[in-house]
Amino acid sequence: MPNTSETDKKLREEVVQATLRYYEFKHKVKKPFVPGERISYAARVFDEQEMANLIDSSLDFWLTTGRYAERFEREFAEFLGVQHCSLTNSGSSANLLAFMALTSPKLAERRIRKGDEVITVAAGFPTTVAPIIQYGAVPVFVDVRLPTYNIDVAQLDAALSDRTKAVMVAHTLGNPFDLAAVKQFCDRHNLWLVEDNCDALGSRYCLNGKWRFTGTIGHLGTSSFYPPHHMTMGEGGAVYTNDTTLKRLVESFRDWGRDCWCPSGRDNTCGNRFTQQFGELPYGYDHKYVYSHFGYNLKVTDMQAAVGCAQLEKLPGFIAARQRNWQLLRDGLADLGDRFILPEPTENSDPSWFGFLLTVREDAGFSREQVVAHLERKGIQTRMLFAGNLIKHPCFDEMRKEGTGYRIVGSLDDTDRIMRDTFWVGVYPGMTDEMLDYMIETIKDFVLQTRG
Repeated sequence: MPNTSETDKKLREEVVQATLRYYEFKHKVKKPFVPGERISYAARVFDEQEMANLIDSSLDFWLTTGRYAERFEREFAEFLGVQHCSLTNSGSSANLLAFMALTSPKLAERRIRKGDEVITVAAGFPTTVAPIIQYGAVPVFVDVRLPTYNIDVAQLDAALSDRTKAVMVAHTLGNPFDLAAVKQFCDRHNLWLVEDNCDALGSRYCLNGKWRFTGTIGHLGTSSFYPPHHMTMGEGGAVYTNDTTLKRLVESFRDWGRDCWCPSGRDNTCGNRFTQQFGELPYGYDHKYVYSHFGYNLKVTDMQAAVGCAQLEKLPGFIAARQRNWQLLRDGLADLGDRFILPEPTENSDPSWFGFLLTVREDAGFSREQVVAHLERKGIQTRMLFAGNLIKHPCFDEMRKEGTGYRIVGSLDDTDRIMRDTFWVGVYPGMTDEMLDYMIETIKDFVLQTRG
């Protein structure tokens, strides 16, 4: 009788070798950049290892969360220096789970209830705010400040009320917000702090003399692994924390709201599956089918996690490349400070940049629309700072008319300015020096034309 384990190993190796040959044929050869060709703001950067992992996982045909997901959660937590990582199917789901965990009755008086307030900003991506509104809590919007594009911490005290329970805010395009001020504010008022770290994986902040990764300083941090981000699984995200209670709550909401925390495909790891009392259920009701929350199914597949495991090995190089590319743009455009507000890193931070932000000055002699149109014609892809001002979008139409469901502190002058005048270009690791030089030259040529 043949040795099935040896046969499995041999066949897998044959499949992997065929995958490597296909990578060499299809994906490895890169053509030199020709000026005028499309320069994306972001793109996947991968090699044969991602494809080999993906195929290896598919051969298991486990399909849902499995061995690669467990490996990724362990190794990603080790990279960040946190105790727990919970994989999910997107960064948006990560934000949803981080917020919903804080609504659990298991948190007693600290839980967020409907009508409670959460301090945040309108200048960013909508899924930082959407979970607050969808649950029935109240977002309290404060302004941001240029040139960091991050939350104006001077407005935190004015935003506080007797209903405030949390601060949930993103690190803008990789630039950390003032974590020292925000954490001190949260600690002083016993508030939850959720760091939306989806655009800032690998950024660091020096707090009390110690450098720490963003996303690990608050109670919960989130990441996205969508293709444009710092690393990718295609789709995917993660929530991370040092709090075991919060980790279990995140995974309960992720896994249908169940009370049991046995890994997928395993039973009775606690040894008490049929010997507990829950609510008004019969004594000994199967713990795998006891639900403590109204949850979702937001798990990641093992094939996605397999890609992530290979990407994680490249992450330090990705971070270094983003920092280098950002600095090349910053140095190359340094003499255009009279036309653009150039970005600056937050004090005491070491950003892992997601993009390079430019805000057209009021007396620049041209508009954002004009410079963006010029860059797009030249093949340089641009992006807005996401929503600009989220409150101005159609999703807020009904709330604006009724004047309920959210609160604004002061005015959102810089947020509105970002909505009118700000755009960004990419710094992703696949960019070459030739691409970056072309971007710098194209922006400078445009400015020179307007000066003429």
